[in-house]
Amino acid sequence: MAVFDDESPSKERRKQPHAHEIGQNLDDISAAELTDRIGLLRAEIARLERAIEMRQATRAAADSAFKI
Repeated sequence: MAVFDDESPSKERRKQPHAHEIGQNLDDISAAELTDRIGLLRAEIARLERAIEMRQATRAAADSAFKI
């Protein structure tokens, strides 16, 4: 069975994070990778904003239901 270069345990490869870590050293990250990370962060911000809107809508509905 042949072993592919990508699977070789002796080959050192830098692990790429799936997401950006706040405060992470940026010196070894390419401009393209930084652009990708900005996209990930923007998508996460949009997801967080949607979650806030949903919670605010739930709170407003509860407030109106319990008004006396």
